[in-house]
Amino acid sequence: MWKKSKITDQTANGQGPEQDMIHKKRAGIKRKSKVPGVMITQYVEELPEGKSTPDFLRKPIALTIQEGKLAVFKARVSGDPKPEVTWRRAKGDMSNMEKFQNKFDEATGEYHLEMPKVTCEEADTYKCYASNEYGKAVCTVILNVIEVGFKKKKAMEEMDASSTDPTEFRKLLRKRAKGEKKEEKNDGEIDERFWEIIMSADRKDYEHICAEYGVKDFRVMLKKLNEKKEEREVEQAKYVEYLSNLKHIDLKGDGSASFEFEMELKDPTSRVFLYKDGVMLPFSDEMAMKHNLKTVGKKLIFTVKDLLPEDAGLYQVDVEEVNVFSTDFKIPCVDFIVKIQEVKAKEREDALFECVLSHPIAKIKWTGKNSPLEHGDKYSISASGDKLIHRLLIKDCMQLDKGIYSASAGIKSCSAWLMVEADTEPAPTGKKKARKTTQAGGAGVNLEKVAEEQQGKLQKEKEERIEAIIKAKEEQQATMPENVVEEKTDDSALVKDPPVGRDTSKDKQTEIPPKKQEPPVVKSSISDGGQLKLVKEEPKVDESPKPVKTSPVVPTNVIAPPKSDLPEPDTQASEDDNSGRKRNTGPLVSDKVIDPGVQFVSGLSDVTALMGQPAELLCKVNSEICEGAWFRDGKKISTEDGLTISKDGSTHKLLINSCQEEHSGKYRFEADGRKTEAMLNVKDPPRFDQDDLDAFSKPVTVKVGQNAIFKLPFVGCEPMKIQWYRDGEELLDENNVKIEKSTSQSRLLLSKCQRKETGEIKIRLKNEHGTLEAVSKLIVLDKPTPPQGPVEVVESSAVCIDIKWRSPKDNGGRPVKNYLLERQQVGRNTWKKIGEIPGVPTYKDTDVDHGRKYCYRIRAVTEEGISEMMETDDIQAGTLAFPGVPAPPTVVSASNTCINLTWTAPSNTGGSRIVGYNLEKRKKGSNLWSNVNPNEEPIQEKKYVVKDVAAGMEYEFRVTAINVSGPGEPSNPSEFVFARDPKKPPGKVEDLKVTDTSYTTLSLSWTKPREEKGVQDDPKGYYVEVRQAESLEWARCNVTPILLTSFTVKGLKALSMYWIRVIATNEGGDGVPQDLDNYVLAMPPPVRPRFTNNKVKSFMVVRAGNTVRITINFEASPWPEVDWLKDNVPVTKRVTISNSDGSSQILIPSSERSDSGVYTIVVKNLVGQETFSVEVRVTDDPKPPGPVELEESVPGTVTVIWESSPDEKRDDHLHYTVSKLESTKNTWSSVADRVFNNKYTVCNIMPGREYHFRVYAKNDMGMSAPSESPTWGIERRKERFVVNMPIYKTCDLRSPPAFLVPLKQHNAPKGYECYISCAVKGDPKPRITWYRNNVSLNTNTNYYISNICGVCSLLILHVGPKDVGEYTIIAENAMGRAECSTKFSVRE
Repeated sequence: MWKKSKITDQTANGQGPEQDMIHKKRAGIKRKSKVPGVMITQYVEELPEGKSTPDFLRKPIALTIQEGKLAVFKARVSGDPKPEVTWRRAKGDMSNMEKFQNKFDEATGEYHLEMPKVTCEEADTYKCYASNEYGKAVCTVILNVIEVGFKKKKAMEEMDASSTDPTEFRKLLRKRAKGEKKEEKNDGEIDERFWEIIMSADRKDYEHICAEYGVKDFRVMLKKLNEKKEEREVEQAKYVEYLSNLKHIDLKGDGSASFEFEMELKDPTSRVFLYKDGVMLPFSDEMAMKHNLKTVGKKLIFTVKDLLPEDAGLYQVDVEEVNVFSTDFKIPCVDFIVKIQEVKAKEREDALFECVLSHPIAKIKWTGKNSPLEHGDKYSISASGDKLIHRLLIKDCMQLDKGIYSASAGIKSCSAWLMVEADTEPAPTGKKKARKTTQAGGAGVNLEKVAEEQQGKLQKEKEERIEAIIKAKEEQQATMPENVVEEKTDDSALVKDPPVGRDTSKDKQTEIPPKKQEPPVVKSSISDGGQLKLVKEEPKVDESPKPVKTSPVVPTNVIAPPKSDLPEPDTQASEDDNSGRKRNTGPLVSDKVIDPGVQFVSGLSDVTALMGQPAELLCKVNSEICEGAWFRDGKKISTEDGLTISKDGSTHKLLINSCQEEHSGKYRFEADGRKTEAMLNVKDPPRFDQDDLDAFSKPVTVKVGQNAIFKLPFVGCEPMKIQWYRDGEELLDENNVKIEKSTSQSRLLLSKCQRKETGEIKIRLKNEHGTLEAVSKLIVLDKPTPPQGPVEVVESSAVCIDIKWRSPKDNGGRPVKNYLLERQQVGRNTWKKIGEIPGVPTYKDTDVDHGRKYCYRIRAVTEEGISEMMETDDIQAGTLAFPGVPAPPTVVSASNTCINLTWTAPSNTGGSRIVGYNLEKRKKGSNLWSNVNPNEEPIQEKKYVVKDVAAGMEYEFRVTAINVSGPGEPSNPSEFVFARDPKKPPGKVEDLKVTDTSYTTLSLSWTKPREEKGVQDDPKGYYVEVRQAESLEWARCNVTPILLTSFTVKGLKALSMYWIRVIATNEGGDGVPQDLDNYVLAMPPPVRPRFTNNKVKSFMVVRAGNTVRITINFEASPWPEVDWLKDNVPVTKRVTISNSDGSSQILIPSSERSDSGVYTIVVKNLVGQETFSVEVRVTDDPKPPGPVELEESVPGTVTVIWESSPDEKRDDHLHYTVSKLESTKNTWSSVADRVFNNKYTVCNIMPGREYHFRVYAKNDMGMSAPSESPTWGIERRKERFVVNMPIYKTCDLRSPPAFLVPLKQHNAPKGYECYISCAVKGDPKPRITWYRNNVSLNTNTNYYISNICGVCSLLILHVGPKDVGEYTIIAENAMGRAECSTKFSVRE
């Protein structure tokens, strides 16, 4: 078996062996504590009286704390003598007393482990030991540290560590491979690692596992495998009840690997171990370590995080000492030569990601936004023929596709953004935007050239390895004796195989004569990873001849000598090499130079060809005189129709002129004993004739109401799926749509076409070999829609009206040729035809009267007809309408001699065009505005350079717009500006820091930057910008600069990460931004959940039908998860839960008795969790007991017996109260309360008196109506007093004790009182002693014992689990002894 190292004293699943230097290892009894997660080891079999082993009254709890805070673990222990408490951690030591402080709080009796200013280095698994001379107790606790901010130094170290040169890494692997020594196996013996892997493997994987380990005899292997499986199943049956669904280890996209299986243990306390290559690995249940175990029901999921090359190996899972699962983890040695690049695509455009690998891999993993991607209609995943170039094509990109995409090969990965730009072109009404045929993205380099260069490097490395092997062989042969020759291995041989077609039937069995002791032989071979290995073998002595049958062997990469130099082989033996594989031994030859023979420089490669297209298979050997043969599916082929076999020097070619289906198969080329194979796959995807495709691509134009026909022939193998689309939406057979399909063509008929059906028509053909699309266009002609308003009045004066409108939204497929206009003067009923104007949507009407109003009708004219009319509003000619107010002027720049200004035109032009502007200026402190330009010379442009300024003075400006009617109102003044040369931008702000945070805000403060003349000037204000961690764009928080050096950013998203920066600004521009060193988390400081309403009752009684409402207030940060449980099970849907900020409430509108139970609120966040429980009892007034009967068992006593109340079965708190009424009294008195059985014995019953008894049922809600008993006792008649002197006889009245009424078994609820009673007689009066589990109770203050007239009672004041047991009463006097026992149990 595979050797493993285990530990025998493991305190918790998944923890590694503890080397405890203080607590010496002792043989003891292991037992569990009442506190979960605590293991107790008892050193002695029996503890002395009054002594105890250590135990935890309160174990430390796991902590998740922010970096830099104080971390404290607290524990309370018990034990006699007083235990000693020590602490240990799984990684590292705790010798630093300043960092790890052990303290004891005498007030609370707690032991503390304090770590001030905790860092990520202290995040670990800690153990707390409590030990004394009788044993020890141990528990485990985990400390998680939340790292604050982004540490640049750490990130750089990780980057440096991850950028190790792959070639250096391969050198390390070679050194390690050379340094490892494999255990030598005897002949025929198989490596134990093979059995561990194959016993957990699927049957479909047997073949490649056997090939890897050189196992060739399948029959023997399967027989031995079945035997081992039977043995393993017997071993597993000791601990495992159920084992299935074994899934082997697999790489994930997040840099981790996992394997899983379902298992049910017979004993849940059985320990589970994880091994890698026979060495135990520690693991965690909370994803806190490198190796982790997650349990989901019966499923066990093992995860390996942060993968490294050294994580490859054989992983095994054991239960106790029995193996249950093994899996072999291999990490391919591959890297990205060209990584995927960021792609910017437009909506409905395809996006392409490309990468190049260093070594060929058939398939890599693609993920998009952390979700795995599969090949399909949306994503096209492909790889080149040499498996070096891999591509991901995202079809029809939409905004939802935007995000990060990753490619993973082994443990290497690369990522890039896909940015999707929104399409600003509006879509046709009621239609979907057409898909674009363009493609965005790509690597930006010639990937085929890069892959070709890498393929050349790989081929060169392979040739160099072969040459090194050949050279090593030659050197070996040169140093060997003449009668020694190297044996043939899997990778090289000394015997040249016969050529193809050679008859080997004449080979006979011969005997090999005894061999002499041979000197050591150095062998060379190529390992699976392509490494050249030289293995020194010790010589072997063959003491007896062995008959061996000779046969030709045709391995790949064979090195053979020329025929002339090699004698005819007489014998050939087969024996095992170190890897467990068979090898053939040839005869001994003289020491000569070995010709390697024919070698393949490049072999055949798999080819995929289309039906009817040519295909070429090509290989190259190292000899130009070599001849060979071609085979297809094992049959030799020659030149025939459609096949051409040619030879160009050392290159051999097979050309298929026109590939057909029968040409598919496996092709092999053999030359001089060497062979190379490849697959030819002939595919028949859908195809179009180019002429038919050109005809189909031309747009089809029809008029409204006419039919449109699209037809396209095609070829391709069946079955063929045919789909038609219009503007991306699939067309189905309907009233106006008919689709005809056949094996060679498809036809689409669109009846009674409407204008809205104009758009892209697409046909899609799909079969098992591919998908093909063709696109055409349908144009439906119709008359145009009306011109679009509103009409804009360009000018309205006393002499003209100039109007402008927009063209029709839909021109009907034809351009607008003219517009037809009509005019009506307001107040008249007639319309005047103006006539047709050219197709420009403007008109200037000069035939107007001053002050009149006019209305216009406008129609569009095309070749297809005239549109409906558009009617304008009333337009008045010749009124004074002044322009509106322009925006305040903006200062572009200023200097000592001039100030540059710009402004914008007013939105209201007054119905006519703006003819110019007047600009005015005013000095600061003055009330007088002066013109900058003369009134008769308005400024034509919306900018002006003011030169009439005095250096150093401060000015403000305003502007007035002028139209045909005259000037309007002036604008608001601009900002004050100095006439001086520009300032320098300010520098960086200083001491930027965060002063406070919450879920939606954060507060900042800083110090203004320093002023340096000529370099940076004083700031005029500050801008604050934020950026979310997943975004690349900065958002400015304030539109205008703030003057204070503090700011509060609002509107943040809770628990999101933000980057913050502050920019100082002045007239010279913005300064350099000052960033915070670390990102900021939008949350207040972490606070462990705590309940704030201390007055909430933990027990409440509710009448059935009433509302149950429980409100709990708490505080916690970050915002916690709140769960409500009823009797440790989530509450049902009939319970309404309302959560708000700092409180949670449950509401049961109409309660039932089934709602009774313990309701627990669990408040949990990153820092910890707290719980609070409230017991709710839903009940009602009890129903009265049944009929009451009276019995006399002992003179002077009456036993009251009654039937149970109907509510007793559903109310475990229901009990009974007994009242008595004597004939000599007029009041009822209570004789018994809290009676939980249906019988009670009343003492002190006087003869001659009448008694009445009442029995009440009582619960938490109240008391029932009474049940009355019959009258007890008969009134005695007074007779004449006669004294009869009796004759006294001496009589012995003494008697031994005897029980008249024995003890009965009791089952009482927890927390209530309970009476245990019996009746005893005896003379003299017996002495009564009570026992529980043979321990006397007469002196125990928790019990009240009474003996009244022989009725002995024991009252348990507060029933609890400690009272469970056997109760015995012993009555003793001089005459004898009597004993009676009963069992007492407690129900929850």
